[in-house]
This record gives sequence, C-alpha cells and structure tokens, in this order.
Amino acid sequence: MNQHGHSAGGDDDPLEHARYVELQVTTHFSFLRGASSPEELFSAASLLALPALGITDRNTLGGAVRAWDGQKVTGVRSIVGCRLDLVCGTSLLVYPSDRDAYSRLCRLLSIGKGRAGKGGCHLYWSDLEDWSEGPIAILVPDRADAATEEALARLTRVFGSRSYLALSIRRRPRDAIRLRDLAAMAAAAGVPTVATGDVLYHAPDRRILLDVVSCIREKCTVDTLGRRRERFADRHLKAAAELERLFARYLGDITPVARSVEIARACSFDLGQLTYTYPDEIGESGLTPQQELERLTWTKAPERYPDGTPGNVRRQLEHELRLIGELAYAPYFLTVHSIVAFARSKGILCQGRGSAANSAVCFVLGITSIDPVKSELLFERFVSAERREPPDIDVDFEHERREEVIQWIYETYGRERSALTAVVSRFRARGAVREVGKALGLTEDVVSGLARKVWGWSREGVEERHAEELNLDMTDRRLTLTLELARILINTPRHTSQHPGGFVLTLGRLDELVPIEPAAMANRQIIEWDKDDIDALGFMKVDVLGLGMLGCMRRAFALLEEDKGIAMDLAGIPHDDPATFAMIRKADTLGVFQIESRAQMAMLPRIKPRKFYDLVVQVAIVRPGPIQGDMVHPYLRRREGKEPITFPTDELKGVLEKTLGVPLFQEQAMRVAIECAGFTASEADLLRRAMATFKLTGGVSHFRDKLIDGMIARGYQRDFAEQAFKQIEGFGSYGFPESHAASFALIAYASSWMKNAIIPMYSAPHCSTRSPWASTPLPRS
Repeated sequence: MNQHGHSAGGDDDPLEHARYVELQVTTHFSFLRGASSPEELFSAASLLALPALGITDRNTLGGAVRAWDGQKVTGVRSIVGCRLDLVCGTSLLVYPSDRDAYSRLCRLLSIGKGRAGKGGCHLYWSDLEDWSEGPIAILVPDRADAATEEALARLTRVFGSRSYLALSIRRRPRDAIRLRDLAAMAAAAGVPTVATGDVLYHAPDRRILLDVVSCIREKCTVDTLGRRRERFADRHLKAAAELERLFARYLGDITPVARSVEIARACSFDLGQLTYTYPDEIGESGLTPQQELERLTWTKAPERYPDGTPGNVRRQLEHELRLIGELAYAPYFLTVHSIVAFARSKGILCQGRGSAANSAVCFVLGITSIDPVKSELLFERFVSAERREPPDIDVDFEHERREEVIQWIYETYGRERSALTAVVSRFRARGAVREVGKALGLTEDVVSGLARKVWGWSREGVEERHAEELNLDMTDRRLTLTLELARILINTPRHTSQHPGGFVLTLGRLDELVPIEPAAMANRQIIEWDKDDIDALGFMKVDVLGLGMLGCMRRAFALLEEDKGIAMDLAGIPHDDPATFAMIRKADTLGVFQIESRAQMAMLPRIKPRKFYDLVVQVAIVRPGPIQGDMVHPYLRRREGKEPITFPTDELKGVLEKTLGVPLFQEQAMRVAIECAGFTASEADLLRRAMATFKLTGGVSHFRDKLIDGMIARGYQRDFAEQAFKQIEGFGSYGFPESHAASFALIAYASSWMKNAIIPMYSAPHCSTRSPWASTPLPRS
C-alpha cells in the first residue's frame, strides 16, 4: 500500500481483476448538466462493483474533492480528470498521470478561465501544446467525419502515445456503423479506442431530473426543450458485464472496454498527494516563524497587561505557543497579525471574532479584543492537537475600506499565490420548487403559491399537504412530479460565487494546487473549491470580512477628536459602564450593533443586562437555535428566580453553571457530549461541525442514539437525556459559539456606550452609514 491507501500492484490492487472502469462521469458540479452528486455516483459504483470512476466535469475540477471524499467512504477509487471543451468545438477528456501533470492541468484551466472571465473557460489547441506534458487525453468524437480526423491528427501531435479516442454508444439509428467507422478511423491514425458511458447520473430514474436541469439551463419548458434534450436515455452507471454485452453487440469487440482499466492504472495521481505549504512569513529579523511569534507575543503582552502579565495568562500563552509550535501554525498567526497591523497603520478599524477569540495569543497580538482567560474560553475549540485541523481566524474590517486590505493582500503575496475561496450556491427549497415548476410548465401563480408554503432552508421541501392547502389537484402528474423532483434538487449546486473574504495563501503557486478564475467583482479572483473542500485537504484560510458598524465607530472617534480634542479607540471605552447598561436594559438600542432588532429589543428588559457576560448571553439567546431547542424560557425563568437552578451531576454543573444549567453555546454542547455522554474530542468536533453545517448535512440527528445512550449509561434519566439532545439539536439552526457571541457583544457594548455617551458624534456617521441616501449628516453640538 502507498501512503494514500492505494496499492501499487499485487493482490491488493483493486484494478487487478477489473474488467471495466467508467472514465467519463459528469457530476452536478458541471452546473445544470449533471444530475447526480459525487456521493450518489460513488455509492452506485460500489454497488455495481466498479473499482474506480473518472470524474470529468466540464472545464472544472470543482467536484474533485467531493469525489475524493466518496473514495474514502466507498473504497471506489477516484480518478481526477476534466472534460475540456475547446473554443473550436472539440472536446477532450484529460487525466493527470502524476502530481506534475495535475499542476499543469490546474495552470491550463486557470489560463482558460482568466481569458474567458467569470463562469467561462476559453482554451485553444495552442494552449494544450504548451501544457501537454503528462496528462492522458481522450478525444470525445461525435461521428467519423473530417473534423474528427483533423482532431485526431492534432491529438497525436500534442499528446503522442498518451492519446485515445472515446467510443460511447448513442442509441441512434445506424449507431453500430458509426462506432465501427470511428474505430477504423482511430486505427488508421494509430490511436487506441476506449469505451466510455458518458455518464450524467447514477441511476436510470434520475433521467427525468436531467431533463429538468436542462430546461433550467436553457430557460425553457420540457415541452419546448426539443433537440436540446440529451439524446439518449441510458446515461447512468453500468456494470462491466453490461458494457461488455453492449460493445460485443454494437462493435463486435470488447477490447475498448478492457482498455479503460489500462488507462485507470496509468493515472496514479490522488488528491492526497497535494502538499499545501503556508507562506513561511520569515521577516528581516532572520528568526524562524515560531521564534518571531514568541518574540511578538512576549513583547506585546505588557500592552494588554500593563500591571504585569498574570500567572494564569502566562501559563495559557505558554500552552498556546507550545501547541502552535507542534502544529507549525506560527506563519498563519504572523500573516493575520501583519494584515491587522497594515489595517491599523492606515487607520482602518478592525477586530477578530469567532473561535479566534478563544486564543490568548490572538488577544495579546491585538487580533481580537476578548481576553479568553478572563472569559474562560477554551483554546482547543480554536486549535486542537487531536483534531489537527487548520485554524480559522475571522477579522472584521470597516466595510467601506475592506477593499484596501484585500488589494494589499494581493500585492503582498501575489495573485499567483493568493485567492478567495468559492461559495457554491445551491438550490434551496423555494428556488427548487420554482425552477422545477417552471420547467414542467406550471403557471406562475401555482409555482409562487407552492414556494410561499415552505421555509427557504427546509430539507423536506414542499409537501403534498401544502399543495392540498392551495386546493391543487394532486392527481395532476406535472404537479406531483414538481414536488418530487424539487425535493431531489434541494442542495444541488447551481453556480459558484466568491466567499465574503476567505483568503487562501500559499508559499508556492496556488494555481498549481487548484484552478483560479476571475470573480464577478473587478480585481478579485477565486479558487474552484469552497471552505469545506479546503478543510478536507488541510488548506488554511484567512477571513477578511466587512462590518459597517466599525466604519461608523471609526468616524465617530474622528469626530470626537476633531470637536472635543479627545483621542479614543475601542480599547479606551470604559468597561461595564452603569449608564450604558441602564440604557440597554430600557431597550433604547435603536442604531447600535446586533441588539437593535425587534426580537433583541423585546428580550433586553427580560435579560436585564448588568455586566458584559449578560450581553454575551443576550446576543446568543435570540437565535433560532436556542428558540427551537427550548432553551430561552427555562433560562429566563431561572434568571428571574422562578425556577430552581439544578444540576443532576457535578460534571454537568462544571459545563453549564455560567448559563444557569441551560446550554446556550456550541462549546457547551461539545462539552456535554464529552463529559456526560462519553464522546471523544474528535466525535465532539464532528458534532460541532454538524451543528455548523446543518443546512447541508441535515443537522445532528444521526448523533441522537449515541448521545442519549451514552448519557443513560452514565446515570442520567432518559427524559433528561432526550431533552438535552433536543437542546443540542437546536444548535443546528444557527446556534452561536460563545467566542463569536463575545466578539459581537463587545461591538454591541461599544456602540451602545457611544450612543449613550457621545450621541452627537455617533449619530452623524451612523446616519451616513445606515442611510446612504442621506447627504447631510445630523448637526453636531
């Protein structure tokens, strides 16, 4: 076995006894062309005993990481590939045979995407000549005509002995003659033929969804789709025996079927071979990144602790620095520090948030403003030796000036080494039923009525009862198909867009790890993978986000200094100011950050915040997660003294004492799972991930039995265990991490203090921030 779990040969070689490998598989990452996900395709391949699949999405490697995940789950090997549709109309399937060939394919795709702009890829034969070393290429012909003959000649000139011609059964009249003519033409050119199924979906019953997504792509209905429909109906995965039967019947030769195994064996590249290296951040000091981080930390600690660094803080800093050194994450912290330092040198207000607020090193370096030791935040929520996953630091900058920071990153690291991550936009429940209904010819009023019946993030989609409530005829075939297909379409990718600010930076060329394409915005570029993909591969990203309130506050500070001669910043705002909290308790929070919504203002007189941690709870509790998990009313009753605060066990008291026995934060849910249900740290992290990605994974429901059984085994009553799970499950609907709530609470408090203490200085910039059409600021007094 090699390091990636694949055998190089011998008895463990999955290809040794293989008779066929499907080399032409299109997933739904070829937007609106494929009708199945990589997960579905690899599961189906496993059932059909196919040893490997070649993923060949159109001009993209966007589905490669999900296919790699499918390989790890099913054992079916994922062969990285791509279908290149050239400007001249020729189509090729290319497969990198090794790591270097993969890098060249990424560079080639980046060139084509850069030339075409957002969403396109313009490549020519001359481009292939420049980047042809290493990949195996298969020509995808239509018929044996002069154009195919010319393409074959070019193919052999560019790729030499790595050239093949694909034979796919089309189910047309005279199809056997077409295949024999193509085979004869390939033989005359000295090019071997290989059988492919040209797969667009995993199972036969998915054909009708393919017609629907074709209608969505072509902006028409099934009645007018006509020749734009895919021309034959069996574009699903087939077993080796079926391909052999078909080629024996149509071509009289099964050699092209067996040759697919030969090609698969030649493609040794696996995504696990990618080596991501973060920029080393070695400065002029000549120190190693770890030494430089330690120097900065101890140099800046007195700025945070002018009366001396407390012993517990020093121990925490030593612990964090030791763990950062073990995991070699020092360059990442130095990068974020340099970005923050640049912003502050330009007078741009910024603050770190999210799990980075759990780090004392981030606090000392000025990246965050929350003291995690004082707030008792857990560093392992941010970085863990057991999980060994890359850290993720989010930094908010003034919304209006964030672009200055983004362009500085591009200039500092170079556009070949930096890009934003992608966001894969997917069909949600409402959009799915609208698009499917229009494709099947339902009227606009019916489609709109159905869409209004369901929550946008619903996983179940529009159900029959919703249609019955509208008095619709459920015997109408098109209506029932709409509901059925819309449910299948939910979470299907539709297009990519740019992440709000997640940068991937590399020491070497980023476009040799993943293709880069221009974003819709000028002077922006994105990679083809989203944050989950780069997490799976161990890439690190820096989040450069925008927050309008920071710009408002910076302008308020400037006005204060201009009019009153008082220089102030976020760090100078008094802590736990009684007058500010009195204003907050009255819900006089219109115009401040985070706690100005009607729901927040209704909750403030009940929470009655008197200290900063009360504000942290306030930010976190008015969320769908705590509301759906039935956490709000028990917490309020206990806070008001109407219900006793009880803890069944001491370990539960240690976890929930700060929040009166009610879990309000994701970190608490993790600790309940570990302390009370016997979860390992890794299992608790999977629980956290499920809570964070409920929209795609279906929440935390699959942890139910393990958590409840674990709590019962440790002496908890079943009713209590089920209630605990219900509360944890509620975090699947936007539950907050405590560190995130604390970061937001800090800005909420600061903006409240400014409103209460220096309202004229605060109101003018706030008005111009919130109301762009207001050309005249409020008068200053």
